[in-house]
Amino acid sequence: MSDKLTRIAIVNSDKCKPKKCRQECKKSCPVVRSGKLCIEVTPESKIAFISERLCIGCGICPKKCPFGAIHIINLPTNLETQVTHRYSANSFKLHRLPMPRPGQVLGLVGTNGIGKSTALKILSGKLKPNLGRYDNPPDWEEILKYFRGSELQNYFTKVLEDDLKAVVKPQYVDQIPRAVKGPIKEVEPLIKARSQMDNMEHIMKELELNQVKDRDIGLLSGGELQRFAIALVCVQQADVYMFDEPSSYLDVKQRLSAARIIRELLRPDDYVIVVEHDLSVLDYLSDFICVLYGRPAVYGVVTLPSSVREGINIFLDGHIPTENLRFREESLTFRIAEAGDDFMVDRGRAFSYPKMEKTLGSFHLSVEPGRFTDSEIIVMMGENGTGKTTFCKMLAGAEKPDGRTTVPPMNISMKPQKITPKFQGTVRQLFFKRIKAAFLSPQFQTDVYKPLKLDDFIDQEVQNLSGGELQRVAIVLALGIPADIYLIDEPSAYLDSEQRIVAARVIKRFIMHTKKTAFIVEHDFIMATYLADRVIVFDGQPSIDAKANTPESLLTGCNKFLKNLDVTFRRDPNSYRPRINKYQSQLDQEQKLNGNYKRVEKGIPRDHDRDGHHRRRRRHRKRRLGNNGVDVLAFSGVGKAAGGGKGRRSSAGLPDEESSADEDEDEDDNGVR
Repeated sequence: MSDKLTRIAIVNSDKCKPKKCRQECKKSCPVVRSGKLCIEVTPESKIAFISERLCIGCGICPKKCPFGAIHIINLPTNLETQVTHRYSANSFKLHRLPMPRPGQVLGLVGTNGIGKSTALKILSGKLKPNLGRYDNPPDWEEILKYFRGSELQNYFTKVLEDDLKAVVKPQYVDQIPRAVKGPIKEVEPLIKARSQMDNMEHIMKELELNQVKDRDIGLLSGGELQRFAIALVCVQQADVYMFDEPSSYLDVKQRLSAARIIRELLRPDDYVIVVEHDLSVLDYLSDFICVLYGRPAVYGVVTLPSSVREGINIFLDGHIPTENLRFREESLTFRIAEAGDDFMVDRGRAFSYPKMEKTLGSFHLSVEPGRFTDSEIIVMMGENGTGKTTFCKMLAGAEKPDGRTTVPPMNISMKPQKITPKFQGTVRQLFFKRIKAAFLSPQFQTDVYKPLKLDDFIDQEVQNLSGGELQRVAIVLALGIPADIYLIDEPSAYLDSEQRIVAARVIKRFIMHTKKTAFIVEHDFIMATYLADRVIVFDGQPSIDAKANTPESLLTGCNKFLKNLDVTFRRDPNSYRPRINKYQSQLDQEQKLNGNYKRVEKGIPRDHDRDGHHRRRRRHRKRRLGNNGVDVLAFSGVGKAAGGGKGRRSSAGLPDEESSADEDEDEDDNGVR
């Protein structure tokens, strides 16, 4: 009987359409055939109802449903006694709650639709937990009894007595202008009206809001709205501060400024809770982590609190050691060795672009000449407003450089920064209209379509998709168009932590398989360093005068970029993800003193012993090659074919310095990144 209690049946209200089907779920159910009302649905019903008590978990109804609206999930037995909230019958179920601690920042990490926003609503007092009893909700006395003995008992006691004032920065900041009522619409008066502490001037300066203080909030960009929303929360006197995705729309410098401002809110008796998908920012912000796992829109489970490093590594590994539970089949790592071993990358063709200048109103962009090759990903790093998108448009031919300078004609596919769905029809119809050949290709399906999991909404209307779903559709559309160069502007926007890593692996694998070139604009530092073979650093004064430097190696470019930000990074020895050093910590000061802003731990053959490492590699390769440069070991059956399976890249046509840099990047491809 206990296994029946742990079975949950989910019916998606958006997909279930009893009027458009023949009630296949009810007709095929063996329990219904035996005379019991396990599934109740008629053509007049709004949605099907499935009795979890009677369901035997045969799995027939999910397969028979023509709209894929049904999910039957079996959960561990102990979770049934730990249900925190359920909205209605056959709907999302949240197990456990994060446990905030006074004087510390709690970070929440998990995929979209897993219950993070629901947990924030409960902890802010806006939603009363019903312990799974949606038809007979418990009173507060029963709720407090349920949480007795835990840190949440004291927390909810304060909520019940109105001793806790909670302020929340919402997830969707683009909806703020519509929510503001009244005659006051300018930035500074709105912040001043909410200000209850004497930190307004400091916050306005740190978040760079003085430049837009007299502007109407309806005219603010996404990044300006995000900083305005953070400032609005930070100037208020409260007991609980909650930030839902505070880094969206912000560049790296602004993300770190926002993180410092949020940490300044810490006081001995106050709580700070942050939901964030940029793992490096979450790492920098948090004092401890709660991971949320489960199945999006079906159920979510909150893990017990753990240290920052351990919590993020649990999320990436997909395994919880304390519970001996695996919630994801494969771990998310920052190595590309599995892709590099499949084939030898060819860099036979080289392209170049000239020195260019472009003036747009009061903004001037100067571009240094550069060159690039096949099978190469160049990431553009810089603050917002330094001309990265303008540079992409110049390469694509959408913007003409000043003077008589011309960009060599190339076939280019571009994914824009802002995605506005105009197509009338489903995602499947859109793919068949725009990229039919690629969409029907088995290789494209394996490399791009299936890893991004578009099957969940392939038959939904494009106009009704969420931001993350639109982003994945845009990535597939951009990669599906045959081109020499792929320009991808901010592929991580709206994606959660897991989807970002999957998207980065998809782009990397696609570029290596098709032997094309990609230029990528990315603010998520983890994703940027994972993708990059080389880097173009944009510096100067944002929105006034900026310069795009010539492409350089990942190490050199990152050091230059991080020096401008006055930030240092190290790599985690287990997952190899970049981690931000705490400001003015011993490691931070050491790396700045050595000029090594991007550090790799010992034991990883990169950066710390670069010259000696490459000398050893060249000597080893000379011993292996015959007089004509043929790999004798590969043809004699010793070692792996095509360069020993190391995924080495030929550097034909490149100067020695660039060849060395490329070799340096390849080592990262084979186990470091």
